[in-house]
Amino acid sequence: MKPSRAPLAALTVAQARALQERFRARLRLSGGPRRLSVVAGADLAYEADGSRAWAAVVLVSVPDGTVLETATAAGRPRFPYVPGYLSFREGPLILQAFRRLRRRPDIVVFDGQGIAHPRGFGLASHLGVLLGLPSVGCAKSRLIGEHADPGPRRGDWTPLRIDGKIRGAVVRTREGVKPVYVSQGHQIGLGQAIRSVLAVTRFRVPEPIRLAEQVVNALKRDARRPALRGRGRSAPPGGRRAAP
Repeated sequence: MKPSRAPLAALTVAQARALQERFRARLRLSGGPRRLSVVAGADLAYEADGSRAWAAVVLVSVPDGTVLETATAAGRPRFPYVPGYLSFREGPLILQAFRRLRRRPDIVVFDGQGIAHPRGFGLASHLGVLLGLPSVGCAKSRLIGEHADPGPRRGDWTPLRIDGKIRGAVVRTREGVKPVYVSQGHQIGLGQAIRSVLAVTRFRVPEPIRLAEQVVNALKRDARRPALRGRGRSAPPGGRRAAP
């Protein structure tokens, strides 16, 4: 894949905010793929001190869930952790992983927010615009907005409202587990975003994200055990990055 090489690096929070406002004008919040065949999931894990990070993108076929392709990238984050500006910290490495893919997915699900964001332009929206792909934010926690609890059954959902406007959905992806926070990223409507998340979810989070999380945590563990990495052995997954 060849994502846009539009600037993502920002020296200051003020510059990052200006870039968000500039690229937000490119958002399309309707449509979506008519048929899902290949879904990408992206995730990123950090070293404990935040000095290094590992990104992974996993492509999964629908409906059988076969892993078609995995691409990774590693490096030092250049932007500090600032709530609401996750795309500037994680985006460069995630885009680097996307550039190493041979296939182009129908849609991307991100472990982060789309338009359910203080400025309506979270990680899933920003990277969706740069990738030129339909994208969905699927986060485990709420960044902003108010909502009622969804019903107990898989597929139950309630609107997530920001300043009285619907900006996402709180979706129960499995009976008996906490819901996830789904919001449009780019080139997709809310209903299609919800259906896409449910189509690729077996447990709580979408399978492509869960698999990408396993990959990045294995890379993180391997980096701590160079002897094992040198022999080509992979470590079991574990750990978790900080919530967006």
